Amino acid sequence: MGTSRTGPAARAAGRGWRWAIVAAYMLALFTASSGPGVALPREGNWDKVLHAGAFGVLALLSAWALARGPLREATWPVLLGASLIALLYGATDEFHQSFVPGRDADVFDLFADALGAFAAAGAIRAWGIIARGSQ
Repeated sequence: MGTSRTGPAARAAGRGWRWAIVAAYMLALFTASSGPGVALPREGNWDKVLHAGAFGVLALLSAWALARGPLREATWPVLLGASLIALLYGATDEFHQSFVPGRDADVFDLFADALGAFAAAGAIRAWGIIARGSQ
């Protein structure tokens, strides 16, 4: 007798490697924030754009890991959970940066993290609505 590739154990294993990717991305963010900041152009708010983008990606990856099916079918609770994971990680990252020479904790960076996370959740939800309407 063979084992089923679609049973509960297979689905749990599938979500496990998704979480491994989330953890690897978190490690990459931690590593990037452990060194001196990157020199960015003075014009514009590039630092905040980078924060929003990075934590939007974290929310997207977290939603992908939390989802029990295709990402486009993610429910609002899944998307809220993913956004909160990104926001809480952003808070720990800002705290971490307060101990890194040449860096500091910035509440506006955390706001940018939240904006990116919730914008990603909204985009995933909009994609799901559009995808269902085109079927």
